Amino acid sequence: MLPLRARGGAAVRLEPIRSDDPRDVLRALRGAVLGAGPAVALGGGRELPAEVPGGTAVVLTTSGSTGVPKSVALSRSALTSSALATAARIGEGHWLLPLSGGYIAGVQVMVRALVAGREPAILAGRFSARAFAHAASGMRSTERGEAVPTYTSLVPAQLQTLVDAAAEDADVRRALASFHTILVGGQALPPALRERAAEWGARIVRTYGSTETSGGCVYDGVPLDGVRVATVDGELRIAGPTLAEGYVGEPRRTAETFVADPAGTRWYRTGDAGTVAGGIVSVAGRIDNVIVSGGVNVSLDRVERVVQGVPGLEGAVVVGGAHERWGETPVVVVAGEHAPELLDRARAVVEGELGKPARPDRLVTLPELPRLPSGKPDRRAIARAVGLPARD
Repeated sequence: MLPLRARGGAAVRLEPIRSDDPRDVLRALRGAVLGAGPAVALGGGRELPAEVPGGTAVVLTTSGSTGVPKSVALSRSALTSSALATAARIGEGHWLLPLSGGYIAGVQVMVRALVAGREPAILAGRFSARAFAHAASGMRSTERGEAVPTYTSLVPAQLQTLVDAAAEDADVRRALASFHTILVGGQALPPALRERAAEWGARIVRTYGSTETSGGCVYDGVPLDGVRVATVDGELRIAGPTLAEGYVGEPRRTAETFVADPAGTRWYRTGDAGTVAGGIVSVAGRIDNVIVSGGVNVSLDRVERVVQGVPGLEGAVVVGGAHERWGETPVVVVAGEHAPELLDRARAVVEGELGKPARPDRLVTLPELPRLPSGKPDRRAIARAVGLPARD
């Protein structure tokens, strides 16, 4: 038996899906979420058992930006609870899927559509502003004479592509404004990018969550119905019906990550620093994404968020680099050529908000930023590309 929470029912077969094509994943999810199975294994890369405990719908293997693989078991109940809570928060309608089917954000778009009894529109192949606009234009439909609201989910890099294209392309502008809600998650959303999207009529909702929480479970800082968020020693913890069962084949990791309080409530330790005040969740960044610069702890996530607020650096990524005097300092990495004075602006803004030790030491340009299939920056590959050691 797997080191997961015990659930009722006989074990179910686990069927690997080798393709990330959303159309292939959707066919498999239909039985896993709405029917009797089999459960679906997505992501690949690890040897998994032939069967999983009853109630499991998806085992999603992902290494994220850290390179450490993990196979997260998600129950049918957790996935559908998340989908229903999303509908209760933003409404029901027709979903467009522009994301990979091998990551939780893409899976959840499909689950939301399945639970609502609608086929999602799918943008397959390489993401582009033109392809997105074309897919959005074909989603207009009505029920009983009333227009059906449309929804989609993006990562910040995709939203950046759309916002940049909207300046010259009226079709992209219309597409951005056509959605009732655009969920954006997977990484921090720069405020400047959100403001630019709003100028084109996009209604953005920033989401926070992970595979272990069945995707986004906090919308614009407010937990979904049934979800609880608290802090313990500065770390955000999440409880509620959307939590994963655990990690397949890893009892120690499961026990360390999913913990019970004295009242018996099960919590997921996110590894993120943050606060909860007045019911609003604020995320400061990864607890382990910290360097020591001149004897001072510096959060690279916080530096990155400040740097992304500088016009021209909205898509920047900040990594840690060795420094002869200070030990380590933040390094700004951007795609394409950028004016040298942007580094001076970034240093001044960061010093003003976070102090001198947090100032970036240099700005490095790459032809393009390496990205994971999920659309997130591949921080390990970025560090290697600029000649810096990858942080584990």
